[in-house]
Amino acid sequence: MTDSSCLIKLITKIQPTEVYHLAAQSHVKVSFDLPEYTAEVDAVGTLRLLDAIHACGLTEKVRFYQASTSELFGKVQEVPQKETTPFYPRSPYAVAKMYAYWIVVNYREAYNMFACNGILFNHESPRRGETFVTRKITRSVAKISLGQQQCVELGNLDSLR
Repeated sequence: MTDSSCLIKLITKIQPTEVYHLAAQSHVKVSFDLPEYTAEVDAVGTLRLLDAIHACGLTEKVRFYQASTSELFGKVQEVPQKETTPFYPRSPYAVAKMYAYWIVVNYREAYNMFACNGILFNHESPRRGETFVTRKITRSVAKISLGQQQCVELGNLDSLR
């Protein structure tokens, strides 16, 4: 996501009709430690991918999906959130994803491109990083059952979203 020329080469070679943009630095805490990297991958990386599609002349052929995040809503103003709920990002990750959200809207409107954002809320996967609470708990329980660990250790229990 950080190399425009490679993205253009890939798009030229593959000639996709659908692109599911799932690439991101997705850890909120890491975004505070590495805000520039987070912006480079999540915000500018989305722009690079859209621009590669445009540069290859595929804006009318490609259907583009960008995986966004409920972190856009940040400081919750209403429950439940809706498509009309204002964004209030509270981390470098959320701000980068907000840029990605709006650049997708911009490419859709500027180039009549099929480009959409999906605002994803918490979800689980076997590939989810071990620093996320659900993975910490499940790994710890497994280790406890095998006699390899005595207790479950978690981080900040006062964290709110």
